[in-house]
Amino acid sequence: MELLSHYPWLFPVFAAIFGLIIGSFLNVVIYRLPVMMERQWKADCAECFPEFGPVEPGATFSLSIPRSRCPQCQHPIHVWENIPVLSWLLLKGRCKHCQAKISARYPAVELLSAVMATTVALMLPPSEWAIAVLGFSFALIALTFIDIDKMLLPDQITLPLMWGGLACALLGWSPVSLTDAVIGAMAGYLSLWGLYWGFKLLTGKEGMGYGDFKLLAALGAWLGWQLLPFVVLLSSLVGAICGIILMRLQSSDTQTPFSFGPYLAVAGWIAILWGNDILSWYLTSYLGL
Repeated sequence: MELLSHYPWLFPVFAAIFGLIIGSFLNVVIYRLPVMMERQWKADCAECFPEFGPVEPGATFSLSIPRSRCPQCQHPIHVWENIPVLSWLLLKGRCKHCQAKISARYPAVELLSAVMATTVALMLPPSEWAIAVLGFSFALIALTFIDIDKMLLPDQITLPLMWGGLACALLGWSPVSLTDAVIGAMAGYLSLWGLYWGFKLLTGKEGMGYGDFKLLAALGAWLGWQLLPFVVLLSSLVGAICGIILMRLQSSDTQTPFSFGPYLAVAGWIAILWGNDILSWYLTSYLGL
């Protein structure tokens, strides 16, 4: 930290490089974690209901095994082919062996991770809290894209994220007190839980998933209860606008489900960096407080 305090420009540079590297790992998490969860669910079902037959044992599949491969020709991806962003550009977005297209989302996630990490480093001084917010940002990226792909917010990310926020408050790294963090986690979960059951009792339909409750609880642990109304309002506003646009573009109706987690994630990330400033500006400009 002392070196970074003497050379402030190093922190954003290190954060950008670190963000690119972590972004490459996040691509693995986004693809593999849902597959790992599905395999575990099938194994649990086979154990509880053997009458449906055993699950065929497969090869080990984790975040590190097997090595990354081209989904078309199964060619193992070498280290030089896996340099964040640069390899995709040099390969012109295609597999070196079979010329199959490589999705542009891979470098997009890497760039997004680097941009968010750099922004955090520019907004926050080098500290334990800044490093924690980097981890917070990376977790939100993974949750956003998993929810877009699978409409799923894994407990394997949301729950550690919540405990991480509480731990930062306990250790004194967070600007949020431990009391506010605990109340924030409780209020975040219970507010959406109450909304869910109120909507279900009135309509007989489920308006959102339990993963959204846990994500808002995690955001409450990091932000404190004071910023939760801002997060809910901003995520609902952005979600409504994007939902209307998507319905227009896809000619879908209001019954078509869509992921709410990405909007909570975006609102939470904005809130952790600028939430207090935005709230103070609003209270001063419009309420005269």
